[in-house]
Order: sequence, then C-alpha cells, then structure tokens
Amino acid sequence: MNAVLLRPRRALAAIAAAVAALAAPLAHAGLFDDDEARRAILDIRQRIDQSNQRQTESAAQLTEQINQLKRSLLDLNNQLEALRGENAKLRGTDEQLARDLAEVQRKQKDLLGGVDDRLRRFEPQKVTLDGKDFTAEPDEKKLYDDAMESLRKSDFAGTANTLMALRKRYPTSGYTESALFWLGNAQYGLRQYKEAIGTFRSLVSSSPDSPKTPEALLAIANCQAELKDTKSARKTIDELLKNYPKSEAAQAGRERLASLK
Repeated sequence: MNAVLLRPRRALAAIAAAVAALAAPLAHAGLFDDDEARRAILDIRQRIDQSNQRQTESAAQLTEQINQLKRSLLDLNNQLEALRGENAKLRGTDEQLARDLAEVQRKQKDLLGGVDDRLRRFEPQKVTLDGKDFTAEPDEKKLYDDAMESLRKSDFAGTANTLMALRKRYPTSGYTESALFWLGNAQYGLRQYKEAIGTFRSLVSSSPDSPKTPEALLAIANCQAELKDTKSARKTIDELLKNYPKSEAAQAGRERLASLK
C-alpha cells in the first residue's frame, strides 16, 4: 500500500518539477521583454527630448532672426524717413535755387536790356527823310529832332542855333539838305533875310535835285521881296519857273510874280 501511495506522489512531484522547469524560461523571457521595452521607451523619450531641444533651439534662433529682421526693418524705416526728410530739403533747395536762378536771369535780362539801350544810344541809326535813306549818329539825330521841335513851337532862334550846331558838328550829315532848308526858314522867321538868302542858296547849289530846292528858290524870292529887291526877286522866280516848271513852288511863284512890280 505504501508503494502504491508513493507512486502517485512521485508522479505529482515529477509533474511539479516539469512545470517549474517550464515556468523558469517563461519568467526569464518576460523579464527580457520588459528590459527591451524600457530601453525602447527611454530611447524614444531621449529622441523626443532631443527633438524638443532642437525645436526650442530652432524657435530661439527663429525668434532672434525675427527680432533682427524687425531691427533691420526699423533701421531701414528710419533711413527712409531720413531720406524723405533729405529729399524734402533738396526739393525746397531746388525750388529756392530755381527762384534764385529765375531772379538772376531776370536781372541779367534787365541788365542786358539796359546795356542794349545804352549801346543803341551810341550806334548809328537808319533814317529815312525826303525819300532818302541814311545813317545818323544818335546825337546827330537828336540835334535835328530838337531843332524840329523848336520850329513847331515857333522858336526860330532855338531852331537856328540847333541846326547850325548840327551843320558844324556833322558837316556831311544826311540831314544837310533838310537842315539848310529849315535853317533858312528859321532865319526868315527872325527876319534875317540876307542870312536866309545865303542859306537857301547853299541848298540850291549843293543839291539841285533835292525836292526842297524849288521851295528854297521861292523862299529866296520872298526874302528879296522883303528887302525891296523886286528885280532880284523876279529873276529868282524866273529861275524857278525855268528849272522846276512842274513843281508846286513854280505855281506859287507865278502867283507871286504877278504881285511883284
């Protein structure tokens, strides 16, 4: 009986030993799997930490770059504002320079105009008188114009003096024919008949083709009549009628001749 009981116990012990033998590798395998998992988790955590660190560093670098860009933009904006200010000043300077230049040009124009006016006072001027063109000095023309102004005012003395000054200063003047004619008339107005006859004769002798010569002959006859020299007056009118028969002076001479006795 004891032998029978021992056999089942031994069998159970054997089974228990077999189970223990089987359980030992499984326990060892479980422990191995937990270590690998822990190492994997640690590795993942390390990678995550490294990634977070890199992201943090990148974010810090990006933030610094953004701040630097902001500073650059601010500096650029300040430079632009400074340039705008400089441009405004330059525009103001340009406008002032333009105004100054315009003023200088205006003054220069006025100065040149004044110089031209002064030069014209000394430059010969073209004159047309009694169908003839000639040039006259400014002072020469002024003397003649002044004489004519005096004549219009019946200032015969002033006319005579000015015309004699003209003839003396400009003996070859283009005004000579007209000056002699009006000088003779001024002398006639002053009742200087002999002087007038001499002046008119100078015109007749020097300029027989002058349109004023027939009038000068008639004036000579009138001076001679004033001097009661009727014979000479008639002779002068005959000269007028012979040399200038179609002139207006000749017609007046015929009428005058009828009154001379």
